[in-house]
Amino acid sequence: MKEAKDVLRIVGVVLLGLFVLVVGVPLVLTAAGVALGIIGILFKLAVIVIKLAVVVAIGYLVLVGIRAMLR
Repeated sequence: MKEAKDVLRIVGVVLLGLFVLVVGVPLVLTAAGVALGIIGILFKLAVIVIKLAVVVAIGYLVLVGIRAMLR
C-alpha cells in the first residue's frame, strides 16, 4: 500500500508539472507579449514626441530668423 501512495504521489507531481506547462507557460508568454506591446507603444510614442519637438524647434528657428531679418 505504501508503494501505491508513492506511485500516486509521483503521478500527481507529474500531472501538476504538465498542468503548469500547459496553463502557465501560455500565460507567461501572453504577459510577456503584453509587456512588449506596451513597451513598443511607448517607444512609438517617444519617437512621435521627438519628431514633434524637432518640427517645433525648426519652426521656432525659422520664426526667429525671419524676425531678425525684419529688424
